[in-house]
Amino acid sequence: MMPTDAAERLVPARHLSRLRQLRDLLSAIARGGDDLAVAQRMALIAFAIRVGSAAIAFVSQVILARLMGDFEYGVFVFVWVLAVILGNLSCLGFHTAVIRFLPQYRAGGQAEDIRGLTWTARVFSMLSASLIAAVGIATILMLGDTVKEYYVAPLILGAFALPMIALGDVLDGTSRANNWPVLALSPTYLIRPSLILIAAVCAALWFGGVNAQLALLGALIATYLTTLGQFVLVKRRLGNIFERGSIRLHFRDWVLVALPIFLIEGFYFLLTNADVMVVGFYLPPERVAVYYAAAKIMALVHFVYFAVKAAAAPRFSTLVSTRRTGELGYFASQTARWSFWPSLVVGLGVIAAAPLLLALFGPGYIEGRTVMMILFIGILAKAMVGPAEVLLSMAGHQKVCAAVYALALAVNIVLNIVLIPVMNIEGAAIATATAMACEALLLHLTVRRRLGIAQFAGTDHKGRPSLRPAAEV
Repeated sequence: MMPTDAAERLVPARHLSRLRQLRDLLSAIARGGDDLAVAQRMALIAFAIRVGSAAIAFVSQVILARLMGDFEYGVFVFVWVLAVILGNLSCLGFHTAVIRFLPQYRAGGQAEDIRGLTWTARVFSMLSASLIAAVGIATILMLGDTVKEYYVAPLILGAFALPMIALGDVLDGTSRANNWPVLALSPTYLIRPSLILIAAVCAALWFGGVNAQLALLGALIATYLTTLGQFVLVKRRLGNIFERGSIRLHFRDWVLVALPIFLIEGFYFLLTNADVMVVGFYLPPERVAVYYAAAKIMALVHFVYFAVKAAAAPRFSTLVSTRRTGELGYFASQTARWSFWPSLVVGLGVIAAAPLLLALFGPGYIEGRTVMMILFIGILAKAMVGPAEVLLSMAGHQKVCAAVYALALAVNIVLNIVLIPVMNIEGAAIATATAMACEALLLHLTVRRRLGIAQFAGTDHKGRPSLRPAAEV
């Protein structure tokens, strides 16, 4: 008896029909060559990578917390979060501008423009990051005793990682623009955290323990190895598609798009990490450790949104550039559902398991459960509108999107400053969740007003209440 025959006998007919529909859908996604199938395939691959990344990140953070202790772990996460933020901002928006322009150049067969764009993005981001790192190190040394002693050496180590973090972000954008999700996401979200963990464990075995300086040194080495390896692979794949030749530069055009994106990305990263930074300024490293552990666990929920965002950007760019407004509205409506429903299911499971997950970090982390529940509300609010900021950016509304993030960031920082001294880490969670809800509302209203699209999980793209998107146009 064939396995399919056995399944038909054991599974009720109504469930078997749904399983067949799911099988046919997955088959269409896996084999389809149209834009929608490619976007869905990228979403699934990105989702799978983010699942693996979340698992690696969670395990590595648990092990680091156990190896380092609350204080050293708090110092490490504060500095590393700051380094990742500055490294991303060092790209000045070019890593996302690549996603905006490269699909258009590829569709037009403009190989010279593609070579010029990718070369400019790499060089510009590394030079910018190196300058920021140099200024940062000089500032730390000039401030002297103003900077707490236990932060000085870790901050300097983190500064040396900025050029490679920036280059890695550009290579990520280049790979996503070419629909290479594995090459785009694996280095940063799978390989680098694995190498950081391996370095920390080796240091613990060799030195008998790990402090923040050793952990950051391992992170620095892991970042250089990962980014240089990704650079070789991306350059090789580009060389297989586009032969070597002259380059054409449209620097002014790229900058005009990149700088608003820089503002958007800058506000976004500050918005999503301002809580950790402000907690680090106001509270001792031990409290930073508890808050970061809770936020890191909730990243298990947020990766759903990230996967959809990573997959949607190239298709948004294509639909906007070809003026297929009907398909654009339909696809935007779909991305909101792709973000919200999986986030709801995953989030409820994570909240239910919160006591067990927090206890893995150590006995002092259990109080982070309240922080997790508060953050979950903000994550759901954000997921309900999907990657609306990506749609606005690809449609040429970067400045409006930047203004939305600026307002949400201002709300976040003000509430953090007001609430943290009064409510401790719970105040930071309330501030962050409130800012995320404000951001989601403003993005939804902006997309509706500027593009005439209702990008919301509870309606179709025309704004009619519905749990399913309207028929594709």
